[in-house]
Amino acid sequence: MPAPVDRFDPIGLADLVEQASLLSRVDRKYLVPVAELPRLLAAAPSSARVLEIGGSRTFGYRSTYLDTADRLSYLLAGRRRRRRFKVRTRSYLDTGTSWLEVKTRRARDLTVKERVAHHDAAVDGPLTHEGRAFVADRLSAAGIPVDADALEPVLVTAYLRSTLFLPESRSRVTIDTDLGWTTLARTDHTDLDRASLAVVETKSGSSPSAFDRLLWTRGHRPRQISKYGVGMAALHPELPRLKWHRVLDQQLQVPPISRRLPNHSPHTG
Repeated sequence: MPAPVDRFDPIGLADLVEQASLLSRVDRKYLVPVAELPRLLAAAPSSARVLEIGGSRTFGYRSTYLDTADRLSYLLAGRRRRRRFKVRTRSYLDTGTSWLEVKTRRARDLTVKERVAHHDAAVDGPLTHEGRAFVADRLSAAGIPVDADALEPVLVTAYLRSTLFLPESRSRVTIDTDLGWTTLARTDHTDLDRASLAVVETKSGSSPSAFDRLLWTRGHRPRQISKYGVGMAALHPELPRLKWHRVLDQQLQVPPISRRLPNHSPHTG
């Protein structure tokens, strides 16, 4: 993460969780060139605080997403179904901890994320019996009829994250850099990386945060982006691109398969 985060006072994890907890929140995601981050952070409110743990302000994350053979999680999200789900293991590389997370979208646009301790499904093997039971229970509680035994690891994302806290609005800003994706659902384990881009996400109440307004003044607008969605669409051209097609084509510069095919054909002159 660029040096400008060093100008902010630190905040510990416990204080961040306590002070930034919102009963209802609006999440907005932006794709920002990494080259713009120093100027953006320099213009951020001086009252902002940066998450610091053990003297570090940037942390490595790895997420392993699970889906069914027919990619039900991907399709439900991409088609904006009211009831949808996401299952992943998330590893915090700096602390060595890992969690199994189930995120569900239910009626009235209520999003619920629940988690239990669990190993990384891409590194240490498939979900345990207890892990699958947890997933099955959470999906059933959300009214989503999916067989947990049908879920298998399909995609890994890795990135570095720094987190800001804005005390005036009790909102958070996460900044993810060194973005990379690896598909596990193809024998060649195809990769995608976008080191020149950052995913900036704001989590605020009903009113936009000061950081949202700063992004808007710099010409950035919220985007339809999901690390899982864009990664699967980019690395699996057989899948429909659905609501992520503009981000893939314009920001991530991953053209549709019809425009990629000539690059894989030998030049015959």
